[in-house]
Amino acid sequence: MKPITIDQLLSGVGTEIGVSPWRVVTQTMIDQFADATDDHQFIHCNPERAAQETPFGGTIAHGFLTLSLLSAMTYETIPPLEGGGMGINHGFENLKFVAPVKTGSRVRTRFFLADVKVRPSGWVQVAHDVTIEIENSKKPALTARWLTLTFADPNHKTK
Repeated sequence: MKPITIDQLLSGVGTEIGVSPWRVVTQTMIDQFADATDDHQFIHCNPERAAQETPFGGTIAHGFLTLSLLSAMTYETIPPLEGGGMGINHGFENLKFVAPVKTGSRVRTRFFLADVKVRPSGWVQVAHDVTIEIENSKKPALTARWLTLTFADPNHKTK
């Protein structure tokens, strides 16, 4: 993906800037996330019990697993900032888990560029309004305003 300039980034404020490809949430992903976070609640890791004891009909992804998919979906969807180096999470505003992601569901993210602040230090703060959609669901998995920081060399010159 071709990098974009800060001017191009600024001109996109107020628009939807991309929709990620669909991604399947598998039981293997859920189990690996459970191992990494030590959250083995049966609604995530025991398909038989979850089918019998929950209204979901089977296991569901951890909300934080769904949230963590944002990083990968960003790299698949949003061009990097020209002259940018590292990028880091800066936080979330108004994060809401709206609907559960059932095992085997496909999800994708819509990115709406809400705000860009270019700091003299070279840090660029970007606010995206993100919606992780669940295929064939009226409700999204989650909505949030996601704040990120990217360090863009203030001395970088366009070639």
